[in-house]
Amino acid sequence: MHTTTARPRAAALSLTLCALLLVGGCAQVPRATPHVLAPDDIIRAAQQRLTDRCLTRQGLTPPRAGQRPGTTRAARERDERVADALFGAGRTELSLTLPTGYAVRAHTDGCLAAAQQTLYGDQRRWFRVSTVVNNLKPEAAHRDRSLSSVRAMHRTELADWRRLRAHALTRSKSLLRASSDAPRPHGDG
Repeated sequence: MHTTTARPRAAALSLTLCALLLVGGCAQVPRATPHVLAPDDIIRAAQQRLTDRCLTRQGLTPPRAGQRPGTTRAARERDERVADALFGAGRTELSLTLPTGYAVRAHTDGCLAAAQQTLYGDQRRWFRVSTVVNNLKPEAAHRDRSLSSVRAMHRTELADWRRLRAHALTRSKSLLRASSDAPRPHGDG
Protein backbone atom coordinates (compact mmCIF):
# COMPACT_ATOMS: atom_id res chain seq x y z
CA MET A 1 0.00 0.00 0.00
CA HIS A 2 2.85 2.37 0.73
CA THR A 3 4.19 1.81 -2.82
CA THR A 4 0.87 2.57 -4.51
CA THR A 5 0.48 5.79 -2.53
CA ALA A 6 4.02 6.91 -3.43
CA ARG A 7 3.53 6.28 -7.16
CA PRO A 8 0.46 8.49 -7.58
CA ARG A 9 2.17 11.24 -5.58
CA ALA A 10 5.32 10.93 -7.68
CA ALA A 11 3.26 10.93 -10.86
CA ALA A 12 1.28 13.96 -9.70
CA LEU A 13 4.48 15.74 -8.73
CA SER A 14 5.99 14.94 -12.15
CA LEU A 15 2.89 16.20 -13.94
CA THR A 16 2.85 19.36 -11.85
CA LEU A 17 6.55 19.95 -12.54
CA CYS A 18 6.02 19.40 -16.29
CA ALA A 19 3.04 21.77 -16.27
CA LEU A 20 5.07 24.45 -14.48
CA LEU A 21 7.93 24.07 -16.93
CA LEU A 22 5.56 24.22 -19.87
CA VAL A 23 3.74 27.29 -18.55
CA GLY A 24 7.02 28.93 -17.59
CA GLY A 25 8.40 28.28 -21.06
CA CYS A 26 5.32 29.78 -22.69
CA ALA A 27 5.56 32.90 -20.55
CA GLN A 28 9.12 33.66 -21.62
CA VAL A 29 9.83 36.20 -24.34
CA PRO A 30 11.44 34.48 -27.34
CA ARG A 31 15.16 35.27 -27.71
CA ALA A 32 14.54 36.72 -31.17
CA THR A 33 12.44 39.48 -29.59
CA PRO A 34 14.69 41.28 -27.08
CA HIS A 35 13.14 43.43 -24.36
CA VAL A 36 13.33 47.05 -25.48
CA LEU A 37 14.17 49.60 -22.83
CA ALA A 38 13.20 53.25 -23.05
CA PRO A 39 16.13 55.57 -23.92
CA ASP A 40 16.19 57.07 -20.42
CA ASP A 41 16.39 53.57 -18.91
CA ILE A 42 19.26 52.63 -21.23
CA ILE A 43 21.24 55.72 -20.23
CA ARG A 44 20.45 55.16 -16.54
CA ALA A 45 21.60 51.52 -16.76
CA ALA A 46 24.88 52.51 -18.42
CA GLN A 47 25.46 55.29 -15.90
CA GLN A 48 24.79 52.83 -13.06
CA ARG A 49 27.25 50.36 -14.56
CA LEU A 50 29.94 53.05 -14.88
CA THR A 51 29.44 54.45 -11.36
CA ASP A 52 29.40 50.94 -9.86
CA ARG A 53 32.69 50.11 -11.58
CA CYS A 54 34.23 53.39 -10.43
CA LEU A 55 33.23 52.81 -6.81
CA THR A 56 34.35 49.18 -6.90
CA ARG A 57 37.78 50.21 -8.25
CA GLN A 58 38.08 52.39 -5.13
CA GLY A 59 37.25 49.44 -2.89
CA LEU A 60 33.76 50.76 -2.10
CA THR A 61 30.41 49.00 -2.29
CA PRO A 62 27.96 50.79 -4.59
CA PRO A 63 24.76 51.91 -2.85
CA ARG A 64 21.41 50.41 -3.85
CA ALA A 65 17.88 51.80 -3.81
CA GLY A 66 16.16 51.17 -0.50
CA GLN A 67 19.46 50.67 1.32
CA ARG A 68 19.25 52.25 4.74
CA PRO A 69 21.99 54.51 6.04
CA GLY A 70 24.36 53.01 8.55
CA THR A 71 23.65 53.56 12.22
CA THR A 72 27.10 52.91 13.66
CA ARG A 73 29.88 55.45 13.44
CA ALA A 74 31.87 53.16 11.13
CA ALA A 75 28.85 52.65 8.87
CA ARG A 76 28.16 56.41 8.70
CA GLU A 77 31.83 57.04 7.81
CA ARG A 78 31.63 54.34 5.12
CA ASP A 79 28.43 55.91 3.72
CA GLU A 80 30.14 59.31 3.65
CA ARG A 81 33.16 57.88 1.78
CA VAL A 82 30.80 56.32 -0.77
CA ALA A 83 28.86 59.58 -1.18
CA ASP A 84 32.10 61.59 -1.62
CA ALA A 85 33.41 59.10 -4.18
CA LEU A 86 30.10 59.02 -6.03
CA PHE A 87 29.18 62.71 -6.05
CA GLY A 88 32.57 64.37 -5.51
CA ALA A 89 33.97 66.21 -2.54
CA GLY A 90 35.30 69.60 -1.59
CA ARG A 91 34.45 72.80 -3.42
CA THR A 92 31.88 72.40 -6.22
CA GLU A 93 33.38 73.18 -9.57
CA LEU A 94 30.14 73.63 -11.51
CA SER A 95 27.43 76.12 -10.64
CA LEU A 96 24.48 77.62 -12.45
CA THR A 97 22.01 80.14 -11.03
CA LEU A 98 18.60 79.74 -12.61
CA PRO A 99 16.22 82.61 -13.40
CA THR A 100 14.21 81.53 -10.35
CA GLY A 101 17.21 82.43 -8.19
CA TYR A 102 17.90 78.80 -7.29
CA ALA A 103 21.58 77.83 -7.64
CA VAL A 104 22.48 74.32 -8.78
CA ARG A 105 25.98 73.00 -8.07
CA ALA A 106 27.87 69.85 -8.96
CA HIS A 107 31.32 68.34 -8.71
CA THR A 108 33.57 67.23 -11.54
CA ASP A 109 35.61 64.75 -9.50
CA GLY A 110 33.16 62.00 -8.50
CA CYS A 111 32.17 58.74 -10.16
CA LEU A 112 28.92 60.30 -11.37
CA ALA A 113 30.83 63.12 -13.10
CA ALA A 114 33.17 60.57 -14.72
CA ALA A 115 30.17 58.55 -15.95
CA GLN A 116 28.56 61.67 -17.38
CA GLN A 117 31.82 62.61 -19.11
CA THR A 118 32.02 59.13 -20.64
CA LEU A 119 28.39 59.04 -21.78
CA TYR A 120 27.73 62.64 -22.81
CA GLY A 121 31.25 63.52 -23.97
CA ASP A 122 31.22 66.86 -22.13
CA GLN A 123 30.17 66.76 -18.47
CA ARG A 124 30.33 70.53 -18.00
CA ARG A 125 28.12 71.24 -20.99
CA TRP A 126 25.73 68.42 -19.98
CA PHE A 127 25.46 69.88 -16.47
CA ARG A 128 24.59 73.29 -17.87
CA VAL A 129 22.04 72.29 -20.51
CA SER A 130 20.39 69.55 -18.45
CA THR A 131 20.00 71.93 -15.51
CA VAL A 132 18.34 74.52 -17.75
CA VAL A 133 16.12 71.99 -19.55
CA ASN A 134 15.10 70.25 -16.32
CA ASN A 135 13.99 73.59 -14.88
CA LEU A 136 11.95 75.04 -17.75
CA LYS A 137 8.60 74.58 -15.95
CA PRO A 138 9.72 76.41 -12.78
CA GLU A 139 11.19 79.15 -14.96
CA ALA A 140 7.88 79.53 -16.85
CA ALA A 141 6.03 79.80 -13.54
CA HIS A 142 8.57 82.30 -12.18
CA ARG A 143 8.37 84.46 -15.31
CA ASP A 144 4.59 84.01 -15.52
CA ARG A 145 4.97 82.86 -19.13
CA SER A 146 3.86 79.81 -21.04
CA LEU A 147 6.15 76.81 -21.16
CA SER A 148 6.28 77.04 -24.97
CA SER A 149 7.53 80.65 -24.81
CA VAL A 150 10.22 79.70 -22.27
CA ARG A 151 11.20 76.71 -24.44
CA ALA A 152 11.55 79.12 -27.38
CA MET A 153 13.88 81.28 -25.27
CA HIS A 154 16.06 78.22 -24.64
CA ARG A 155 16.14 76.82 -28.17
CA THR A 156 19.95 76.57 -28.13
CA GLU A 157 20.06 74.70 -24.81
CA LEU A 158 17.31 72.33 -25.98
CA ALA A 159 19.25 71.58 -29.19
CA ASP A 160 22.44 70.94 -27.18
CA TRP A 161 20.47 68.75 -24.73
CA ARG A 162 19.08 66.62 -27.60
CA ARG A 163 22.52 66.28 -29.21
CA LEU A 164 24.27 65.31 -25.97
CA ARG A 165 21.47 62.92 -25.01
CA ALA A 166 21.65 61.22 -28.43
CA HIS A 167 25.42 60.86 -27.92
CA ALA A 168 24.82 59.37 -24.46
CA LEU A 169 22.24 56.93 -25.81
CA THR A 170 24.65 55.69 -28.49
CA ARG A 171 27.49 55.36 -25.95
CA SER A 172 25.16 53.66 -23.44
CA LYS A 173 23.97 51.05 -25.93
CA SER A 174 27.56 50.31 -26.91
CA LEU A 175 28.70 50.07 -23.28
CA LEU A 176 25.83 47.78 -22.27
CA ARG A 177 26.27 45.59 -25.34
CA ALA A 178 30.01 45.24 -24.66
CA SER A 179 29.33 44.48 -20.98
CA SER A 180 26.76 41.82 -21.75
CA ASP A 181 29.11 40.14 -24.28
CA ALA A 182 31.97 40.01 -21.79
CA PRO A 183 32.42 36.84 -19.74
CA ARG A 184 31.05 37.25 -16.23
CA PRO A 185 32.78 36.00 -13.12
CA HIS A 186 31.00 33.34 -11.09
CA GLY A 187 28.26 34.76 -8.90
CA ASP A 188 27.76 37.85 -11.10
CA GLY A 189 24.31 37.29 -12.46
